[in-house]
Amino acid sequence: MQYFDTHAHVGLIVDDPIEQLIIIQEARQASVNRIVSICNSLHDFAKIYENLKSAVNVYHAVGVSPSEVQNPGKDWIQTIEQGVALPRVVAVGEIGLDYYRKFGDKNSQIELFITQLDLAAKLNMPVIIHNRDAGHDVLDILRDRLPPKGGVLHCYSENAEYAKKALNLNLYFSFAGNLTYRNARNLHETIEVLPLDRILIESESPFMVPADYRGKRNMPKYLPVTARFLAEMLEMDEEELSNQLWENSNRFFGLPGE
Repeated sequence: MQYFDTHAHVGLIVDDPIEQLIIIQEARQASVNRIVSICNSLHDFAKIYENLKSAVNVYHAVGVSPSEVQNPGKDWIQTIEQGVALPRVVAVGEIGLDYYRKFGDKNSQIELFITQLDLAAKLNMPVIIHNRDAGHDVLDILRDRLPPKGGVLHCYSENAEYAKKALNLNLYFSFAGNLTYRNARNLHETIEVLPLDRILIESESPFMVPADYRGKRNMPKYLPVTARFLAEMLEMDEEELSNQLWENSNRFFGLPGE
């Protein structure tokens, strides 16, 4: 079996570049053979990319998250364009809306989101979408501006009815360790309505640790716990599910399935 962690903030787990490579090695030992590193800040993208340059199984996303709406950097569009041109950069992200933390004002967040969606379309890249307490606006914007390469609703947190609406778009749905929580009924109900070929999983490390590891800092190596839980929910053989998730992830990011 092999797993694809579609969303990990490696730079937030530890700062030290050697320890970051150890985290990647430990993930591989747990059969997490591919990881998409999400920069916690566009300002840190170059550093994290350089730290993980030798890890050929690590891919990258570059973008401005809602938390940076007040300080994306003077040349942030150029930074994304240059980042996308680098080897193993596979998506623009994470981008989106976050009304929970109230970063800046809503209009500024929406403008930043739309600008990056249009930029991703221009660059022919898929997008990784952050949504917190902003589901209505996110979906309305995506109906008009989702790039041709599509997007993934990462760390999915809405309900099954929302998923049914989102299925009309070229979107994937990625689930993190919170899927394993007993009280995550909205996620469990959502899984029941999704086609298997639209599901991804992620660690969202260092956040959203699976229930088995609560109290610890999340790591990509814990991803198989989420996969096993999902296999039980779907009453599927774990290896069959891991193969499907691997295929889905590679299809979304435009990678060979080897």
